[in-house]
Amino acid sequence: MKLLKRLILLMLPLTAQAQQYKPTWESLDSRPVPAWFENAKFGIFIHWGVYAVPAWSPKGVYSEWYQYWLQSRSVFGNNNPSPTAVFDHHNRVWGKDFSYYQFADHFKAEDYDPDAWAKLFEKSGAKYIVLTSKHHDGFALWPSKEASKAFGRPWNAMDAAAKRDLLGDLTTAVKKTDVKMGFYYSLYEWYNPLYAGKQYDKYVDEHMLPQMKELVNNYQPDIVWTDGEWDQSDTLWKSREFLTWLYNESPVKAHVAVNDRWGKGMRQQHGGYYTTEYEVGKTYDRPWEECRGMGFSFGYNRNEDVEDYNSAQSLIYLLLDIVSSGGNLLLDIGPDAHGKIPPIMQERLLQIGKWLDVNGEAIYNTRSWKEHVQWSEGRRDWKPAPGMVSGEALLKQTVDPEPGFAVKELFFTRNGSTVYAIAPQLPEGKLLIKGLQPSGRTTVSILGLNKPLAYRKVKDGIEVTVPKLSLREVPCKHAFAFKVTYIVE
Repeated sequence: MKLLKRLILLMLPLTAQAQQYKPTWESLDSRPVPAWFENAKFGIFIHWGVYAVPAWSPKGVYSEWYQYWLQSRSVFGNNNPSPTAVFDHHNRVWGKDFSYYQFADHFKAEDYDPDAWAKLFEKSGAKYIVLTSKHHDGFALWPSKEASKAFGRPWNAMDAAAKRDLLGDLTTAVKKTDVKMGFYYSLYEWYNPLYAGKQYDKYVDEHMLPQMKELVNNYQPDIVWTDGEWDQSDTLWKSREFLTWLYNESPVKAHVAVNDRWGKGMRQQHGGYYTTEYEVGKTYDRPWEECRGMGFSFGYNRNEDVEDYNSAQSLIYLLLDIVSSGGNLLLDIGPDAHGKIPPIMQERLLQIGKWLDVNGEAIYNTRSWKEHVQWSEGRRDWKPAPGMVSGEALLKQTVDPEPGFAVKELFFTRNGSTVYAIAPQLPEGKLLIKGLQPSGRTTVSILGLNKPLAYRKVKDGIEVTVPKLSLREVPCKHAFAFKVTYIVE
């Protein structure tokens, strides 16, 4: 009997791996999101393409949409931008006869060092990255013959000025590390002749699907992150057929993670993990991910100033808010056309990494506690301004509230019977952690400070005595993780 049980246990992983998914959402949605993704918590988005040459949009607007803003003479985003702002800027700086497609001649990436990028990602504490293999303009960062064929000119990084497989070189560098490698891919292309000419079946069968399968087969990503899905149904995109192939036959079928952007109106409905964009305060009953730039643009926008970038403090609080709610943060950087990551973006990543060096235990491999946060007294209905929400909104919910409004005193995560209560400010004297029931083996400590703290059980939870710390003893900046072991459920 024992031998039979062992054989069954040994066969379980093989059975799961051998499961064949059908091209229905009921079947595809039954595939679990890979555990590595839910454990990772922090990833880096990279928006990089020919739009990095002009690298301009009004503040509060996506610079990677430069071609669309230019050719449609319409702009939308925060701050009520002028509809012709990009058109006027382009004519003034580049000239009215300069085509967007000519930017490929200037996208040389001559300073690109993928190994240096990979080292930065490691130091940041990120566990995965997602690179834009192709954005809505159709320019491919790998030697895609479909891209150049579609536009009748060099329209991939190898054929154009860079003369290099930018995506492949970064994949090689990242795969030398423990960081996972993923690709963003836009399903639609604004001005692709087939797509613009409404030859949708031909576009999907002869352009889109061959590109996606080439990416998967040649580069074997850990994430397939689709976008641009909102223009058409999942039936037109043949999303179910692609995912069936990805899950059943592709070389990454056992470990690949996918998002939820597979057809019009499908976000937070079908696919893999759910996604949000420039939002705060979300939570779902499925693994999810918030993506955003450090400023208000994904692509590098040289029009943004230092005050437009989120502070390291607000980004750490944003990470805490998301992770305590069961999500991941996918934080974007936008390299320039030379292949350099702007220093302010490097600095932010290193600051987050320094905090994670001390407190990563409270972030990675954790799950939500039954209470995501602990509130102070006061109103909880403070709302940020509508539109793309700045990460600085978290300061209003933690350390700089409006009069009369409550703050999030603690963010909670858990790993087994250990709960982490993470405070945006180092408490003075006593800290009440509500809702925790200690056992006879419970200990309390601050991550980075190697000594147990005194505590006592009280009616609402536990009261911890926080020692006075000198500047040398304070283990980190911005937020402090109290580790409480052997909690009773």
